[in-house]
Amino acid sequence: MFHVLRTSRSVTLNIPDFSDLRVLVAGDAMLDEYRFGDTGRISPEAPVPVVKTQGTEQRPGGAANVACNVAALGAHAHLAAVIGADDRGQVLSEQLADADVECHFIKSSNAPTIHKLRVLSRNQQLIRLDSEDSFLDQGGVFADLACNLLTDTDVVVLSDYGKGSLGQVENIIEACIDKKIPVLVDPKGTDFKRYKNATVLTPNQTEFEAVVGHWGSEDEFIAKGEALREQLNLEALLVTRGEKGMTLFSIGEQAISKPAEAREVFDVTGAGDTFIALMAVGLGRGRDFETAAVLANFGAGLVVRKIGVSSVTASELRLALHSKGTGGRGVVEANELEALISEARMRGERIVMTNGCFDILHAGHVAYLEEAKAFGDRLVVAINDDQSVKTLKGESRPINNLQDRMAVLSGLAAVDWVVPFSEKTPLKIISKCLPDVLVKGGDYEVAEIVGGKAVIENGGEVRVLSHKAGRSTSAVIDAIRKN
Repeated sequence: MFHVLRTSRSVTLNIPDFSDLRVLVAGDAMLDEYRFGDTGRISPEAPVPVVKTQGTEQRPGGAANVACNVAALGAHAHLAAVIGADDRGQVLSEQLADADVECHFIKSSNAPTIHKLRVLSRNQQLIRLDSEDSFLDQGGVFADLACNLLTDTDVVVLSDYGKGSLGQVENIIEACIDKKIPVLVDPKGTDFKRYKNATVLTPNQTEFEAVVGHWGSEDEFIAKGEALREQLNLEALLVTRGEKGMTLFSIGEQAISKPAEAREVFDVTGAGDTFIALMAVGLGRGRDFETAAVLANFGAGLVVRKIGVSSVTASELRLALHSKGTGGRGVVEANELEALISEARMRGERIVMTNGCFDILHAGHVAYLEEAKAFGDRLVVAINDDQSVKTLKGESRPINNLQDRMAVLSGLAAVDWVVPFSEKTPLKIISKCLPDVLVKGGDYEVAEIVGGKAVIENGGEVRVLSHKAGRSTSAVIDAIRKN
């Protein structure tokens, strides 16, 4: 049977505000240690390089790194894990507290905190030394802990590194289903039946192949993915494929593929942690599977440019989007707009703002918006919602509804962000944004322009642009009627 692989649709990425999102990460936490140095000779004792260590770093790893990624994005991160009652566990606890992660630990007296030591020279990993024992004896107690933490939780991430903490993962998944909480799993091993009924499973290609076997063609790969998703009753299965990007299988949809984002890879360590953290906050913010996956893929492409386990912030994501010429362009809500403007100002950008109904977009509008954009780096267009247009223009207006008007405006090259407002005037949204330049078209005096006083008092300026003669929405409507 031939299976269609659909190319991912064009997804506009906006980085929303995650500050009121609550994410529980449960799984195998560890302390990662890095020793950096130069190597210029081979040991006379054995054919191995000699590294002259020059620095050491310790960082949260495994499930702890997932939680750090969640916190770095501005969400409330809670971590449930088993650690040892030892100095490494104390170091890990302190680092997580510094990262604003709220920890819920079971401290084992029988096994040490999981520790991984990596030796790197010139950004290349030479060797990894692991120190660990299984926490499998804690599986039942840990499952009870995780289930008790589900109250006031929006999304759950189960980060399984095969160290035993998630020995009774089925119980946690069942509890999440009962409470209607999305649960994402980063799996380990070959028994994926343990994760049945989860919302999303995110194996990498090697893990996926270990479960379903080798495939000889892309068509066979898709067939195996669709079969596994159905067998495990998952809402979505997302296979990360290294340089090939990712493939998403979801209920009622053809499989879709997205190429890898990274062009420069220094270290893939922890990329899966970043991926699932972003996937979780994306779903928690109401994004569909494809949009959340594209966001996760984008973030993972940034983190592999860093050395060792690391995280990305909302600021880094927005800056990376900006460098690609997108910067989160498009239709945004007021709270998202404030964050976007704040990020733009951190880059030294000048914010221009205008407002209007923009009912039937015509050449006059385009010329006006291009002229407005020339006063700065970013142009915000505040647009009246349908009811406020009726109040201003009469019951026969608007001709085009709000969603259509915003879609057309956001497609213009001059426009960066489009934000709707419901009040009769845009005073509230202008006072929140306080642009560097407020622009209005028409025969106005500066003192007459709504929001102008607030902008000027904040150190900004107000510009009045003349309308293009013969070009107006009313003229377009009259011409249509005559014809």
